[in-house]
Amino acid sequence: MPILKSLGMADSKVPRAGTLPLRSSRNPFEEVSGLEEEEAAELGALPNGTSCRRRATLEKLAGLSPFRLGKTPGRQAGSPRDGQPRSFLGRVLLPGIRRSSADFGLLARLQGSRAQSDEEAAGEAARKLAFLRLGRGPKPLQASLAERVVPAGEAAPEPPPKVPEPPKVKEPLSVLEILSLIQQRELARADEHILELEAEELASSGGGAPGPPKAEGAGGGRRARDVALLYEALQREMWALVRETLAGPGLGAGSGAGAVAQLGQVLVQEEAADGRRGPEAARKLRARWAEAVARAARERLEAAAPGAPGGLAGQLEALRGRLLEDMGVVRGRLAPSYPAGLGAFGIYLRGYHGALAEWIGAAARRRLPLADRYALLHWHNEVYPREVLGLVDMVALENGELGPLLSPGTLRGLEDECVTDVKAQTRAALLRVLQEDGEHWGSTEDWSSNLAQDVCELLEEHTERAPRISQEFGERMAHCCLGGLAEFLQSFQQRVERFHENPGVRELPPDTYISRTISLVNCGPPLRALAERLARVGPPESEPAREAAASALDRVIRLCHRILTDLLFQELQPHFSKLMRRKWLNSSEALDGIVGTLGAKALALRRMQDEPYQALVAELHRRALVEYVRPLFRGRLRCGSARTRSRVAGRLREDAAQLERLFRRLESQASWLDAVVPRLAEVLRLEDTPSIQMEVGVLVRDYPDIRQKHVATLLDIRGLRHTAARQEILAVTRDLELCEVAALSPPRDRAFFADIPVPRPPVCLSLPLFLGRLTLSRLACLPWPRPPAPSPLRRPQSRR
Repeated sequence: MPILKSLGMADSKVPRAGTLPLRSSRNPFEEVSGLEEEEAAELGALPNGTSCRRRATLEKLAGLSPFRLGKTPGRQAGSPRDGQPRSFLGRVLLPGIRRSSADFGLLARLQGSRAQSDEEAAGEAARKLAFLRLGRGPKPLQASLAERVVPAGEAAPEPPPKVPEPPKVKEPLSVLEILSLIQQRELARADEHILELEAEELASSGGGAPGPPKAEGAGGGRRARDVALLYEALQREMWALVRETLAGPGLGAGSGAGAVAQLGQVLVQEEAADGRRGPEAARKLRARWAEAVARAARERLEAAAPGAPGGLAGQLEALRGRLLEDMGVVRGRLAPSYPAGLGAFGIYLRGYHGALAEWIGAAARRRLPLADRYALLHWHNEVYPREVLGLVDMVALENGELGPLLSPGTLRGLEDECVTDVKAQTRAALLRVLQEDGEHWGSTEDWSSNLAQDVCELLEEHTERAPRISQEFGERMAHCCLGGLAEFLQSFQQRVERFHENPGVRELPPDTYISRTISLVNCGPPLRALAERLARVGPPESEPAREAAASALDRVIRLCHRILTDLLFQELQPHFSKLMRRKWLNSSEALDGIVGTLGAKALALRRMQDEPYQALVAELHRRALVEYVRPLFRGRLRCGSARTRSRVAGRLREDAAQLERLFRRLESQASWLDAVVPRLAEVLRLEDTPSIQMEVGVLVRDYPDIRQKHVATLLDIRGLRHTAARQEILAVTRDLELCEVAALSPPRDRAFFADIPVPRPPVCLSLPLFLGRLTLSRLACLPWPRPPAPSPLRRPQSRR
């Protein structure tokens, strides 16, 4: 109190230093009396013996508190800078004492009255100064002090040497000043002062170097609470800065590279401080920074996905765009602003990777349609590694590569669901397509079948997408689709058989019936190629399904070929019936009819695809020669003279040449059939036995299905019976009868003589000689004709 009286200050009315007197009629003591009493009860007495309540009142009224609420660029208005001493009253009363968080509410109450009085006083002073300047005019120039003291013409004395000022003591900032630095995002300075305050708290509690004297017994607890509150405020600003810096190019004034650099400096300072604190007291702001980056990344991704059109595929595309955009910002501006030791780019990349893994994991747990499951698997396995991770610097990661977005079990579950859905959907779709296509088979309207194209499109949609996800998934999908295709082809075969067995189908016009049959045959090549491709892609256990599919297609094609061949040869049968007669030797009418009909019908068959067409033409070629040779082996001709045998052989060679030209024009690949008729003609023409034996041997070599009965029939036609030469010729073919038939039988498409029956020659027996060689017991075993059963007696009709 003596110091206050010497300064001329009363106890109740102390003017604020550097400001005009308050014009408010209210007494400030009435506003703060309640708070002062609470603080006095808690804080106790100051080091100089005065009460804390008295100190707080004087300090507030005299303007010693340097705090003003509200943000201004730089420092708070009225607050002392670092290294500057406080006001004289503050140095005398509170040397080195830091204000605590209890001043927050008190300043908020006094803010209204002070702000109003300051504005009024400043305005009145400015008006008075302006009026005085106008009345007084410009200020006249005056001589300096050196000019007035030193006479003219004399040298001015040297100025006295400057006495070095004592170094200014850096005063600690109060809690509100540190909070103001945090709000202005001077994070590095704020953290330094928080660390100093924390050190003071540790020193005051006896855990470190001695700090400032305690104000009261509870001061240590209050200071620890201040440190905790300041750390909370600091972290709020840091994590808000992390969110704002990811917003893209439109960064605010407080979110630039300088603020990011300060955030990084805080992390470095706190990491060094954690080394001093120990593992139990470490604040671990670096780990919390990584968590804040992950939270910000999650918010960014969640904001980008919901508004994207196109279902899950559109959302994944939006996520890809947001990832590339944000990682571009991190690479270009944020990561260079952080200290190099923090590995900022890797932290941001891991944060986005973890947030994306959470989003995709949540999507995978939902019940997704098949298209969305495909999109999710493709994006996970192909798009993200190639178009996202492939464009970032993976070397920047400190702990190796990133983990997978989805676990192997989750991926396997998604693949299993896809396979199950594809199996069910394709089975129903294929049966529906077959039903719709089969309804047009029996109609007379002009219609073209798209059955094979529809089936291939249904299956290739899955077999082409699955391998792009993974090779294993592609194999599983190929096996699934091949099984579905085999089941479909079996149903297709059964429906084709029912179609041809239906008697009503025969009532269709012949051209319509042939056109429908050709359409069914044309389904074979594309479906067979699809089955082969799926078997190559699929696992080894796909072979049974491929064989089942091929077998069903073979049965369909053989049935349709047989139907077309029978229709054609029904029309050719009248011409074949004229062969091997005496009129045939002198006229080519029969063969001309055969060649003309085959050439005309072949035009309709050219609509068939190449593979089945070649098989059909080969069958027509074989069937035509079989039907041509069949009358010869029936024994219609007997060539008893050499002249007759020569004429028959010449006619056979001419017809064979004409048929060869026909089927060559039809692009037949069965050239092995061209020599059969000329060989038979040579057997009839030759006269010497060795030449006939040689020709028969060549015939047996080229056509293994020929039998001894066929050769014997040829010898009968040329009139060679019961002679030694006949037995020598037949000996060439006798060995064939002793061999296994299965080992010598050619394939079905190479069989020729097997389809030519030979009539059995009549056998003449000498009855007395035959009966003489039989015993009575054997005669009893012979079947004897039974007498006719007596007819029942009829009653005579009575005459009327």
